[in-house]
Amino acid sequence: MNRNKIFGAVALTTLAMTLAACNNKENAGGGAGSTLVIQESADIPTLDPGTTYDTASGQVVENLYETLVGYKGNSLTELAPVLATEWTGNDAGTEYRFTLREGVKFHSGNDFTCADAEYTLRRNLVTNTADSGNWFIAESLLGTPANANDDKSITWQRITDAVKCDGNVLVLKLPKTDPAFLAKLAYIGQGIVDSKHATEIGEWDGTEATWKEAVGKDLAGSPLSQKPSGTGAYKLVGRDASSVSATAFDGYWGEQKPSIKNVVIQKIPEQAARIQAFLKGDADFIEEGGRSIISSQLQGKPGVSVLDDLPNTTAAGFSMNENIAKGGALGSGKLDGQGIPANFFSDADVRRGFVAAFDVPTYIEQVQEGKGAPRNFLLPDSFPGYDTNIEAAAFDPEVARAAFQRAWDGQVWENGFSVNVSYRAGSVTQQTAMELLKKNIESLNPKFKLNIVAKEWSELIKSDNAPKEAMILSAWAPDYADPDNFVTTFYASTGYYGPRLNVKDTQMDALITEARTTTDQAKRDDLYAQIAKRGLDQAYYVVMPASPNVFTYRDNIGGVGESTYNPMIAFWAGTYWKNLTKS
Repeated sequence: MNRNKIFGAVALTTLAMTLAACNNKENAGGGAGSTLVIQESADIPTLDPGTTYDTASGQVVENLYETLVGYKGNSLTELAPVLATEWTGNDAGTEYRFTLREGVKFHSGNDFTCADAEYTLRRNLVTNTADSGNWFIAESLLGTPANANDDKSITWQRITDAVKCDGNVLVLKLPKTDPAFLAKLAYIGQGIVDSKHATEIGEWDGTEATWKEAVGKDLAGSPLSQKPSGTGAYKLVGRDASSVSATAFDGYWGEQKPSIKNVVIQKIPEQAARIQAFLKGDADFIEEGGRSIISSQLQGKPGVSVLDDLPNTTAAGFSMNENIAKGGALGSGKLDGQGIPANFFSDADVRRGFVAAFDVPTYIEQVQEGKGAPRNFLLPDSFPGYDTNIEAAAFDPEVARAAFQRAWDGQVWENGFSVNVSYRAGSVTQQTAMELLKKNIESLNPKFKLNIVAKEWSELIKSDNAPKEAMILSAWAPDYADPDNFVTTFYASTGYYGPRLNVKDTQMDALITEARTTTDQAKRDDLYAQIAKRGLDQAYYVVMPASPNVFTYRDNIGGVGESTYNPMIAFWAGTYWKNLTKS
């Protein structure tokens, strides 16, 4: 879920080459005819907003679709109208009424109406798979993060009572107050779908007669993912394993019309090829590979601009799976030096050994070039609830050695282990972190083996694949600006990353439940401090340090800057494609 991303250096898709040729020859002056070229290492799992829950997909979906409300400028908390022109809530905070914008067209040519907003939110409540962010909207509107397969109390009546139209006004009813509800609606997963188009191409028809057939349905490769139709400033032109291309939507309603005509996202796994294309001006944005690459290979080069010291609202850590699912990479499946048992990480001393073996200061110095600081908790330090007075876990080989010597009554130290740790293929920073951990773990005992495995992003984020991973770097960018979005995600047994830990900590769960239902900020802060301390004591994650965001772009790209940068937007420039210019 980071700002993640086979092309050879020359072999582009026909469409990409066509657009690039158009840009270079016919539209050399830029403007409405130019092409924005983005190169990344990751694949794009889906273009269906109903299951978009990663930034690789989100950066495309947020430009094809629009939500009822959005963030105002670079603010994390102020909301602005998008497809809703205004909204009101009752005193209890349990009912909201949204007046919807008129004169808006979908890419299909269909008119946007309240029926589309109603269909979208009902579809999200009905499908609500483990691979989507619909759990948090379901929690607000239905009082449970589950779908009807997992919670039999969910009925069609409950869904329709929660989401319904009153003329051109969308009425949303909540079972209890949720202070973060409006911010949740700004998440692109609530992007409004063209309901007529969706049903025509084979999506759920939105009726009571068929709703149970759609419960929990996997939407990653859905008809809507293949043929999206939103109200966004760009519409899809084509998509294959190597690229996604979009073009400006002529019927876009917004005052800010796209200046750049075409956008192409190319999957280029080879970092050197991305850098070469960027320096030649053949790519406008690339996944560079981290701060050290920017400073050593890109900064100061002709045509290159760098934007640094930007707000970082992500958190990341190595999760350690306490009950690896059948089919996972266990090697021998025994604590014999040739593998690990499925419950290897259920011993807290094993986890403590890994935590103490990760050299955070060296990572900050080598990867982040001295910028950033250790974190005591998987919560951005800019968020409420982060207690700077709590000391972060320290790198200490002797502490790690002692922990491993205690683990499993001495068997870990005596027999050794061989364990796999997975990372997103193409991510240099993740690979570097794992190599640093590998070096330190293996230096403690020659019987310790850490095997680094690169995997495709789409494979790693699948809910049925994650439980099979022994260790995986779990990163999170916020869906909405509230600490619970991180804390529940990382630490709750029912959280999105629960399958990566496979632990039931009743004390932790109780603290999290109390914190998310408490309106007293001081009390809430104290609860989050207790959660942070519990997380440190139990060593659930190897917590990665904070790092200011930095990225590069070609200097003929306008609309990029600190004043326009909003970290809640998935595209790493922190703004929408429609706001960019190319000269």
